[in-house]
Amino acid sequence: MAKGERVPHTPAGKLFKPPEPAFNKPPHQTVLDQRLSFCSKLCFAIGGAPNQVAGSATAFFLQIYLLDVAQINPFQASMVLFIGKAWGAMTDPVVGFFITKSKWTRIGRLMPWMVGCTPFVVVSYFYLWFVPPFTNGRFIWYLGFYCLYQTLITCFHVPYSALTMFLSTDQKERDSATAYRMTLEVLGTLVGAAIQGQIVASAHTLKHCPHHNMSTGHLGNGSGAEIVKRIVHSQDFLSHAVSVTATTNNLTWGKQIPFHKGFILVMRHSPYLSLTAAFLFISVAIQLVQSNFVLFCTYAVDLRDHFQNIVLTILVSAVVSIPLWQWFLERFGKKTAAFCGITWIMPFTVMLVFIPNLVVAYVVAVSSGLSVAASLLLPWSMLPDVVDDFRLANPHCKGFEAIFYSFYVFFTKFAAGISLGVSTLCLEFAGYDTGACRQPAQVAYTLKLLIGAAPVAFIVTGLLILLLYPISEDVRLRNKLCLEELR
Repeated sequence: MAKGERVPHTPAGKLFKPPEPAFNKPPHQTVLDQRLSFCSKLCFAIGGAPNQVAGSATAFFLQIYLLDVAQINPFQASMVLFIGKAWGAMTDPVVGFFITKSKWTRIGRLMPWMVGCTPFVVVSYFYLWFVPPFTNGRFIWYLGFYCLYQTLITCFHVPYSALTMFLSTDQKERDSATAYRMTLEVLGTLVGAAIQGQIVASAHTLKHCPHHNMSTGHLGNGSGAEIVKRIVHSQDFLSHAVSVTATTNNLTWGKQIPFHKGFILVMRHSPYLSLTAAFLFISVAIQLVQSNFVLFCTYAVDLRDHFQNIVLTILVSAVVSIPLWQWFLERFGKKTAAFCGITWIMPFTVMLVFIPNLVVAYVVAVSSGLSVAASLLLPWSMLPDVVDDFRLANPHCKGFEAIFYSFYVFFTKFAAGISLGVSTLCLEFAGYDTGACRQPAQVAYTLKLLIGAAPVAFIVTGLLILLLYPISEDVRLRNKLCLEELR
C-alpha cells in the first residue's frame, strides 16, 4: 500500500483486509450496474405483491374464520395459528440452508425455488379456506394445510427477499427498490383485505347474526369465493413470473461459506441482533392488532358492520404513506424514521379502546396506516445496511445473504406465532363462545387488552432495543464509501 493511502476500517474499528483479486472470482460472478431502471424496480416489486394478498387475508381474517365459520373451538384455533406460525418460522433457516447448498443454474440459485414452489402455494392456500364436509377432523385439516402453506410460502419469500442484495451495489438504489417493493406489497395487502374482507364480512355476519338481511353460506365453498380465489391465484403465478424475468440477470454469487460458519458469524454481528430483536417485538405488536382487530370491532366496540371498511382505510393509508416514509428516511435517516413512524400508532390504538365510536375508528385507521407502512418499509430497508456492515467486517465471506434474511423471518414468525397462540388462548379463558352473535363482557375486555395495552408494551420494548442499533447515517455512509473503494 502506498504511503499516505487510507486504510478502510470497519465501524467497529477493525482493520479491513482487501478482498481477493477479480481473477480469483468464480466465472459466474458478474458486475452489477449501479443504476436500476424503473422497469427493473417495478418488476421486482410486483413479485412481492401476491404473497401479501394471501398474507393479509390470513393475518386479518384467519382467526375469525377458524372460530366462527369453520367453527373449531378457540383452543384448536390457537394451536393452528401457533403451530402453523412456529412451523413456518422453523422452515425459514432450513430453506436458507438448502439455498446456500443449491447448485448454480442458468437462472441463478434463487429463481428455481420461487418458480418451483408457486403452483403448490396456490393449491395449499385454496384448501386453507375450504370448509371440509366432515366435522371431527377439521382441526387436522386446517393445521395440515396451514403448515404446508407456511412451508411453501417460505420457499418463495426467503429467496425473493434475499434478491434485494443482488439488484445493485448502490445503497440508494436498493432503498429505492425496497420502497417500490413495499408499495406494491401494501397494495397486495389492500387487494387481499378487500376481497377476503367482503367475503368474510358477508359469511360471518350473516351466518351468526340473522337479524342482518344477507344470504348465508360457508366461506370458501361458495362459487363467488372460488372465482375470487382463482383470479387471485392466477395473479399470483403471473406476478411471480414477472419478478423472475426482471431480476434474473442481476444475480451474483461468490465463493460461499459453510452454513454453520455463516450462521455463527451472523449471530455474532451486533447490528443484526439489535435490528432483529427490535423489529421482532414491533412485528408482534402489529400482528396482535391485525389478528384481533376484526374480533375487536365485532365484539368489543359494536362496529361489526364497518370492520371491513376500517381495515381498507388502514391499508389505503399505508399505501399512500410509503413514499412519505421513503422521503423521510432519505432526509432524516432510517433510525429516526423508525422511531417516528412506529411510535405514531400507540396513542391512536389506545384512543380507540377508550373512545369506541365510528368517527374515532376511521381517524385511528388513517393514523395506524402510517405506522403500518413504517413497520413494513423500515426493517427491509435497514437489513441491507446490516449486510453491508457484515461484508466490511468479513470481506472474504460470500453466499451468506440468505442466512440474514431467513433467520430474520424465522425470529419474527416464531414470535408472532407465540403471540397469536397466546392471544387466542386468552379468548378461550375469557369464555369465548364459538359461533355466538354476542360474547361475554370478559371477552370484550380481553380484546381491548390485546388491541391496546399489549401492542403498546411490545412497541416500547422494541424501540428501547432499537436504541442499541449502531448503524447511524454517518456509519452507513462511511460503510458505503469503504465498499466503493474496495470494488
